[in-house]
Amino acid sequence: MNDIAKVLEAVSFSASRHSAQRRKGSDRTPYVNHPIEVANELAGVGGVDDVAVLLAALLHDTVEDTGTRPEELETRFGAEVRKIVEEVTDDKSLPKPERKRLQIEHAASMSRGAKLVKLGDKICNVREVMLNPPADWSSARKREYLAWAAAVVAGCRGTNAKLEKKFDEVLEMGRSLIK
Repeated sequence: MNDIAKVLEAVSFSASRHSAQRRKGSDRTPYVNHPIEVANELAGVGGVDDVAVLLAALLHDTVEDTGTRPEELETRFGAEVRKIVEEVTDDKSLPKPERKRLQIEHAASMSRGAKLVKLGDKICNVREVMLNPPADWSSARKREYLAWAAAVVAGCRGTNAKLEKKFDEVLEMGRSLIK
């Protein structure tokens, strides 16, 4: 299977797994838009052309949010994709504050591929929180999210200057929008 076919298979797989999910923002967009946007940021902004990283970006929330098994990702997309997805997957059995703390703690020790996916994910999430936040998020909650996202990204610095610059721009935009 060629690289384009692999990417299209991952888009289809992700769309199927996330089909019933919606983003938390007030406009409740289909969830699958998020992993597609993450992969697009990596390729378009970051110049990432590593197919395994792009596949992992498209699949990065499938294990965490859809019940997909890591073994299934490995069978369909390879061991490297599985490894990257597992690195960026939160353990949902832990309380949310612990999961958030662990994201900060583990960011610096992740593989380059996982750091790229994490950078793309945080760019997209910060932009979403600022432009289309959940209806019940206060300004304080948004500021808290921005500070946490910046702490996670701090551990990914030195991976891709273009993505880091884009994150900084989105973060600054977010800070300027909070009243």
